[in-house]
Amino acid sequence: MSDAPRRSTRLNKNQEEDSKAKTKPVDQDVEMEETPDASTDAPKDKVLGAKELEALVIADIKQHFVLFTKSVKTHEARFAIRALRSVSSLRKRLTAQVLAKTIASSYGKDDEARKRLLAYLGPEALASITAEDEAVVTKYETPEVDVYLHLLVMIYLLDQNQMEQGIELSNITVKMVQELNRRSLDQLAAKVYFYYARFYELTGRLAEIRPTLLNAQRTATLRRDDDTQSTIINLLLRNYFHYNLYDQADKLVSKTTFPENATNNQLARYMYYLGRIKAIQLEYTESHQCLLQAVRKAPQNNVTAGFQQEANKLLIIVQLLMGEIPERSLFRQPVLRKALIPYFQITQAVRVGDLNKFQETLATHAATFNADKNYTLILRLRHNVIKTGIRMISLSYSRISLRDVCMKLHLDSEEDAEYIVAKSIRDGVIDATIDHEKGFMRSKENVDIYSTNEPQHAFHQRIGFCLKLHNDSVKAMRFPLKTVNQDAAEVEAARDQERTLVQEIAEADEDMDEDQDDL
Repeated sequence: MSDAPRRSTRLNKNQEEDSKAKTKPVDQDVEMEETPDASTDAPKDKVLGAKELEALVIADIKQHFVLFTKSVKTHEARFAIRALRSVSSLRKRLTAQVLAKTIASSYGKDDEARKRLLAYLGPEALASITAEDEAVVTKYETPEVDVYLHLLVMIYLLDQNQMEQGIELSNITVKMVQELNRRSLDQLAAKVYFYYARFYELTGRLAEIRPTLLNAQRTATLRRDDDTQSTIINLLLRNYFHYNLYDQADKLVSKTTFPENATNNQLARYMYYLGRIKAIQLEYTESHQCLLQAVRKAPQNNVTAGFQQEANKLLIIVQLLMGEIPERSLFRQPVLRKALIPYFQITQAVRVGDLNKFQETLATHAATFNADKNYTLILRLRHNVIKTGIRMISLSYSRISLRDVCMKLHLDSEEDAEYIVAKSIRDGVIDATIDHEKGFMRSKENVDIYSTNEPQHAFHQRIGFCLKLHNDSVKAMRFPLKTVNQDAAEVEAARDQERTLVQEIAEADEDMDEDQDDL
């Protein structure tokens, strides 16, 4: 019995030695695979040169020319939209040399548009044009290509921070779009107006373009140009907000109708502006619905991080003003985490009902709130902090003196505490009574929420949202267009086939009747 453990230990030692001996060649094989000799067999990726990259960008731009020409011939806006969607990725690769070579191969030497555009690109870009670029000139008859080249040069000037030249070129391009009056230019016109307003915004001259935008909005409405109309309405609202003209922004919203066929990006911006107007007008429920739609319809990526941050900041404030506490997961999102730190501290103060913490946070982050233009809205939260504190006291104590309420809420006197408690009882914030003679507040027993109408209201709100989402999805569905010029011969052939089929059915019925008579 005593020898058994020794034998097992010897066997275990022998097995460990055998396993170590077996693993040594494996380690050597792994080391041999990591030697530089083995890595020399890996294929090397070919690195494109500067000329090849320029050629690829020029090919992409000319492919966009083909899409615009196809859009004009087929009367299909989707081809122009496909080209404009690629502008954001093309923008990162635009250089003066690429634009100069594209312009040289698209205009004649004596063309005024060529001279004008090359003048904005500078002498270095003009010197980069070679004889090969001017050897084959493919001139496009459609003015959409001309406007698109002007748009690309505007974007290049904006990225190069050449604001004065950009303003000059944008004025020329807007005038060109207004004179052409073509429905195939609707999508391009919306982009042109956006960058036109962007140049004036960065130079602090937004007030100068307001009459031009109002005239363009009126014209787009008469022509039923949904893209330009939605873009200009948002630009006008942004213009009014820049100068704190909220009354004029409200009048614009009441006198105009936002197009139903607008893109999600424009609709998200419009809902954000509308939510801000409603929040300032104390219509928090409607503001909350608009901001919720803006957050949901906005693209969820890092490119739109700025819009997501601004919309969620305002949404948090509106939720707090409605008496709701935002979910903690909202403050943990990577895109929003850093930007929402001041608003998270405000939310904590409102949730706890700590008036001192609220005042400290407001003083610490006053510059941030002013930069976001949310300072006046946050000042309204002081009453909510007090209401929350009273609600917490009412839930914690069945009976408490008004002096203790004054001390817990850090109020000035017992009279202020009595007034605030009475107002909270009248507004339905708490269910309690006040004994004025003895100076205390008595809370009533909590009522089961499921015996009230609150669950019904919550379900009604969710069902209404689902129905609205269903209706929006149905409106967004695309169906194949009916052929306008359908061949008359095909229609006649289909009719003849139908007649033949009806005749055969009638003859078959007659044969069956004859067979029955014979029987």
